[in-house]
Amino acid sequence: MSLKFSSAADRLMDKANMLKSKDLYPFFRQIGDSEGTVVKIDGRDQIMIGSNNYLGLTHHPHVKEAAIKAIEKYGTGCTGSRFLNGNLTIHEELEEKLATYLGHEKALIFSTGMQTNLGALSAICGPRDCMLFDSENHASIIDASRLAMGTTFKYRHNDMESLEEQLEANIDRFQKVIIVADGVFSMTGDIANLPEMVRLAEKYGAYIYVDDAHGIGVMGEKGAGTMNHFGVTDKVHLNMGTFSKSFASIGGVLSGDAETINYVKHLARSFMFSASMAPSAVATVSACIDVINEDDTLHEKLWDNVQFMRNGFQEIGFYTYNSQTPIIPIFIGDDVKSMLVTKFLSDHGVFATPVVPPAVPKGEALIRTSYMATHSKSELTKVLEVFAKAKKEFDLPSTMGH
Repeated sequence: MSLKFSSAADRLMDKANMLKSKDLYPFFRQIGDSEGTVVKIDGRDQIMIGSNNYLGLTHHPHVKEAAIKAIEKYGTGCTGSRFLNGNLTIHEELEEKLATYLGHEKALIFSTGMQTNLGALSAICGPRDCMLFDSENHASIIDASRLAMGTTFKYRHNDMESLEEQLEANIDRFQKVIIVADGVFSMTGDIANLPEMVRLAEKYGAYIYVDDAHGIGVMGEKGAGTMNHFGVTDKVHLNMGTFSKSFASIGGVLSGDAETINYVKHLARSFMFSASMAPSAVATVSACIDVINEDDTLHEKLWDNVQFMRNGFQEIGFYTYNSQTPIIPIFIGDDVKSMLVTKFLSDHGVFATPVVPPAVPKGEALIRTSYMATHSKSELTKVLEVFAKAKKEFDLPSTMGH
C-alpha cells in the first residue's frame, strides 16, 4: 500500500506523469557513456552543455590516475566518520592544500556540498543569531536555515539597498548577523556583489558567508573563487565550495580562520555523523588542484569558450541574463515550451537542462547551459546551429518581455 501525500505533492506527480506520457519528461535521463563533452543517451551521442564540469577535469589522465592509485592504497571507502576511524592522512593534506589555494587560514572538507552548508550554517547560527539571505540562494542554504536555531530574513536578489535595510533593522537585535549568499548563482550565472557586501558588513559589524559552489575553480586567479575575483578574500569570514563541479568529484569545503573552522569541526552534525570522503574522491580533488596550478591554458580555454557562446547566442537573438560566467541561461518563459525545446535539443544531439518554477519565478522558465574548457569549437558551433533552429521552430523570445 502506497503512502498518502499532500495535494501539492499529488499535483507535482500528476505533472510528472503527464510529461512522461507526452515524452517530454526531461529528468533522470540515463547516460550510458561519457567522454566529458559528449555523452551517450539511448545509444546516441549528445554534446553535453548541461553539466557543471567547468574545467573538464573528470576525464583528465592525471586526475583519473590519482583516483585509481588512492583506491589501490586505501581501498574504496573509509567506513566511518573523521571523528572515529575515517580520518586519513590525505584528508588533512587536502585541507591544507585547499586553505592555501583559497587563501584562508584553515579548511575543512565534508562528504558533500549540501552537507557543508547544512553543517556549517546550523553550527554557527544559534538562537541569538540571525542570517540574512539573498532571495535566490541555493536550496541547501534554505534547508540549512531550517536546521539552524537562529532567525532568517531575506533581501532582494543582489540588491544591496535591500540588504542594508535588513542590516539596519536587525543588527542591534541579535548577537551576530551573518550575510549568506551564493558567489555565483547557479541558475542565472549572476555574480554576487561582494565588494558592496563587504562594505556593508564592515559598516554594520556583520559577518559574510559565501556559498561559492559555482565560483571556486572558475572565478578569480586560477579559480580561487569569487572572493579572489573581487580581491576581498580576507574580508570573507567563511567560504564554502563543492567538489562536484570544477573538481571532478563529490564533497565540499569550508574555509576561514582557524578558530572558526575548528569550532565547526566539533559542532557540525553533518560532518560529525557522516562517513568521510572516499579516498578516490579526496585524491581526485587534490589532483585537480595540481592540474589547475600547472596548466596555465586551462582557464584561458574556458573563458574563450564562454565568450564564443555568449557572442553566438547574442547573434541568434536570445536573452541570456547578461551572464558573466560559464553558466549561460536561455530565457524561454513558458514551462511547457522549455520542455519542448529541451526535447528538440536532445533530438538534435544537444544535452541541456530546463529550469522551471520553483527553481525560477513563475513565467521565467529557462534552458540552463554551461560550458567547459574542453569543449571544441566544432562542438560549440553545432550547439549554436541547433539553438538557432530551435529559436525559429518555437518562436523563442529575444527579451524577457518577448
